[in-house]
Amino acid sequence: MVLTSNYDVIILGAGASVLLCAFTAALRGRRVLVLEKANKVGKKILMSGGGKCNFTNHFVEADNYISANPHFCKAALKRYSQWDFIAMVESHGIEIEERKHSQQFCKNSAKDILTLLLDECALAGAEIKTHCEINNVDAVDIKGYSDKYQYEDSRSRYQIEITHDHTTQKLTCHSLVIATGALSIPSLGGSGVGYDIAKQFSLTLTERRAGLVPLMFSDNLKAMCERLSGLAIEVELTCRVQTFTENLLFTHRGISGPVVLQISNYWHPGDTVSVNLLPNFNVSEWLINSKHKNGKLLLRTLFNKKMAKALVIELQTLWWPELADIPLAQFSDKQLINIANNITNWQLKPSATEGYRTAEVTLGGVDTNGISSKTMEAKQQPGLYFIGEVLDVTGHLGGYNFQWAWSSGYSAGLVV
Repeated sequence: MVLTSNYDVIILGAGASVLLCAFTAALRGRRVLVLEKANKVGKKILMSGGGKCNFTNHFVEADNYISANPHFCKAALKRYSQWDFIAMVESHGIEIEERKHSQQFCKNSAKDILTLLLDECALAGAEIKTHCEINNVDAVDIKGYSDKYQYEDSRSRYQIEITHDHTTQKLTCHSLVIATGALSIPSLGGSGVGYDIAKQFSLTLTERRAGLVPLMFSDNLKAMCERLSGLAIEVELTCRVQTFTENLLFTHRGISGPVVLQISNYWHPGDTVSVNLLPNFNVSEWLINSKHKNGKLLLRTLFNKKMAKALVIELQTLWWPELADIPLAQFSDKQLINIANNITNWQLKPSATEGYRTAEVTLGGVDTNGISSKTMEAKQQPGLYFIGEVLDVTGHLGGYNFQWAWSSGYSAGLVV
C-alpha cells in the first residue's frame, strides 16, 4: 500500500497517548497518520490490569506523578481530566469496575478501551499504519520561514523516511508527535527511539531507570523469598520517606505486588526498604498483653493468628530461633518489644530491580523544561511534540500513567 506523502500530523507510536491525540487532531480537520513499528496497536493497553485495563483513577493529583518538574503535569491533567475519559468510556457503553484505591477498570476486557480508541480514530478519519520502520527524521529547511508565524504557515516542517511493506517511503508533515513509549517491557514494542529523536533536536534527557518493577535480593533473603513464593500479604513499605500500604507478593527472585511496584519508583541501589508486616496495629502492646493472658502459647502460635504460617516460620528463624519452643510467659518484655520492632520495621536491602524486562514504566525521559506544559511542543523546535511515557512524567500504580497518556495526548491533539 502506498501512503499519501504529505500529512498535517504524523505521530510515531501507537499506544494510549497516540490514539487519543490522533482522533483529537483529526476531529479538528487535520490529516493525521499514525506510524507503528509493531504488527498491531495498543499492546500495552491490552495487557494492562490483568487484561482489564486500569484506565484511570477517580482521584488524580500532581502528587501522583514523579518528575524533575513536579508542576509540569498539572495543566494537561486539568485540561483533560479523569472525568473526561470516564465520560467517553461510558458513552461507548463500556461497563466500569471500581477497585481498591479508586482504580477504574473495564468490567469485561481491556479490548473495550482499545476498540473505543480505534473507533474514534476511524470516525475522525485518522490513518493508522503498522509494520512501519522509522529510518530517519529530519527537519525541513523552509525558506522565508519565521518562528513568529509558525502557526499560520502550514508548510511541511518535518520529513520522515520509513520502510513499509519492504518499500522505502518519504513522508512530510507540518507537526510531528513523538509518542514511542519508553524502555519498559521491550517485548511490547517500547524502545529508546523517542530519546534518540529528542537528542537529535538538542532536547535534554533526564536519567532513565526502570519503574513500577519488582525488587530482587542476592543475600539469604533470596532463598527465603523462594520458599515463600506465591504468598501475598498486605504490608506497609517505606523508602526515602515515601510510604505505601498494599499487597506484597513473594517471588522466586524477591518481592513484587502492588506495594513493591509503587515503592520501586523511589528506590535506588543501596537503599533500604522498611517493611511493616502488621500495619495499623500495636504489635508490642498485643504481645505483652498476650503474654499475661495466654502465657502457655508459643510465639509462633500467636503470630499464626495474624500472619500466614509459612511466613511466621521464616520470621521465627530470623528473629527468635533459640526461643522457638519456649512459652510466651518466659519471654521478657524487652524481647517481645524487640520482636515487635522487627515485625513493624523489617529492614530489607534489595540488590537490584528486575529491570526493563518486567518494568511497567520508565522513570525519567525527555526533560520537561524544554517542553510546553500547555501544548507538549518542544519550546525550541516548532512543530515537534512529545507525549506519554517518553516524557519525564511517571505516575504511581493505579491508572495514573494511562491518565497521563490521555491528558498529554489530548493537549497536543488540540494544537498540532
